[in-house]
Amino acid sequence: MSIASSSSAAPAVAAAALNWAGRLWFAVAVFGQAAFIGFILAYYGVRTATGNFAGWNDKPLIDGYVEGDPMGNVVFAAHVLLASVVTLGGLMQLIPVLRRRWPGLHRWTGRVFIVIALFMALSGMWLSLVRGTSLSPVSDAALLINAVLILIFAGLAWREALKRRFDQHRRWAMRTFMVVSGVWFLRVGLMGWVVVNRGPVGMNDTLSGPADIVLTFGSYLIPLAVLELYFAAQHSRHGAVRAAMATLLLLASAYTAAGVFGTIAFMWGPYL
Repeated sequence: MSIASSSSAAPAVAAAALNWAGRLWFAVAVFGQAAFIGFILAYYGVRTATGNFAGWNDKPLIDGYVEGDPMGNVVFAAHVLLASVVTLGGLMQLIPVLRRRWPGLHRWTGRVFIVIALFMALSGMWLSLVRGTSLSPVSDAALLINAVLILIFAGLAWREALKRRFDQHRRWAMRTFMVVSGVWFLRVGLMGWVVVNRGPVGMNDTLSGPADIVLTFGSYLIPLAVLELYFAAQHSRHGAVRAAMATLLLLASAYTAAGVFGTIAFMWGPYL
């Protein structure tokens, strides 16, 4: 093989590596979010269906059920249970084969995803700022920013779809997926940090430790940054840029996998 043919093949190899690294991360995310859906249904769903509302508090940190607060309890139940629906809808939106073979299903799941995402953002803000269902001012601030981003990104994704600018719609939908998944990313990020450091370094029970602060805001800002780098790498003509992005995605996949393992083992499994 000549030097010229070798150099011309390098960008194609880097592009393929970037593509497969993106698929690997998504596969890890699908597994982790499926576990998240399963936990919501098995923990909150079963307790709600059987009328054991006080059992929402069996898992420590945040009290979901508050005696004498029927409105707050209803909003909390809707917010938590719909998290499973919006998570599933977001995953379905990002599967290319569904978009190609069943465009009608893609459109309707997209509408449901965006409507529920808007409700999740508004109800999350209400629970935190009005009801006081939070751990610290730091978590309140992070949640508020996350909710605002959800409202903006979901609105832009919907607008681009109506204008039939589907490439821009796909980008805004992916950004919406990242910020809507902030709750999941937070748990995976915290447990990934615990697994990597073999302990809760820089953490406390109110999510106000130095590591907590970085991960609380980073639960949506870091995935957004990685997504923007991925978009840039896809359009780059330089094989080195794509190879670097593929490497970053491999590292992100490894950290996400560690976080998913830690979340299932330490945060969800013990309460099922």
